[in-house]
Amino acid sequence: MTLKRITTSSIVSSVSLSVLALSLVSLMSAEAGAVSSRAKIACAKDYYAHCRAFSPNSPETRQCMRSLGAKLSARCMTALAAEGEVSERDMERYAQANGWR
Repeated sequence: MTLKRITTSSIVSSVSLSVLALSLVSLMSAEAGAVSSRAKIACAKDYYAHCRAFSPNSPETRQCMRSLGAKLSARCMTALAAEGEVSERDMERYAQANGWR
């Protein structure tokens, strides 16, 4: 049997992962309607690539994500559309910009 040595760095890594998980759960939950955990996870890469300068719970994050438009990933856009966060017209523009149709 192999025992795993617990080090300060492994504890810090575990704590960091926990903080990241909590941040993902609260991603874009500002303003009128909160986005589901499913959409937050689907959009996490977009958030970190484009909007990480803003606190996950801030109105600025929501505005940043909305301003990305066709730059959002298909996974994120589809999740947001399923929740009614983007209009059918927005989805049509997104699809056209990304060669879906």
